[in-house]
Amino acid sequence: MSTTGLEVFDKTLQSTHIWLDEIMEEIGPDRHLAWKVLTTVLQALRDRLPVELAAHFGAQLPLLVRGGFYAGFDPSTMPTRWHTEEEFRQHIAANLADARAVGASDAIDAVVRVLDRHLSPGQVGKVYRALPKQIRELWPDYEASET
Repeated sequence: MSTTGLEVFDKTLQSTHIWLDEIMEEIGPDRHLAWKVLTTVLQALRDRLPVELAAHFGAQLPLLVRGGFYAGFDPSTMPTRWHTEEEFRQHIAANLADARAVGASDAIDAVVRVLDRHLSPGQVGKVYRALPKQIRELWPDYEASET
């Protein structure tokens, strides 16, 4: 039986809960923090990608997650100029500063694993290749599968 009365809403709620549950397995049982981690990392990835690729990437996200991905979207500032792993990590840390302590590296790892499990390998590959080499190193599982 439908919870919301619309299958598209039920599906996005289910998918979003699965993604958040997987993130919580890595960062702890706090659904609000899991949402903050997911949207913070997705928005940082979005802002580092060329606009067209960001749009294609966003289209593969569950509808509800897509809303978080596009929150605060300003295509005129894309792609950002972060080139190093440290710059990317510092950006994530700054945006998580108001949340319970979760390290930027842990946040990035949790979200990258969810993306690897739920998005098509082709889309993940396009995002991976569009990132500067040093930022790509934050995606170790994909890097290993490329060799």
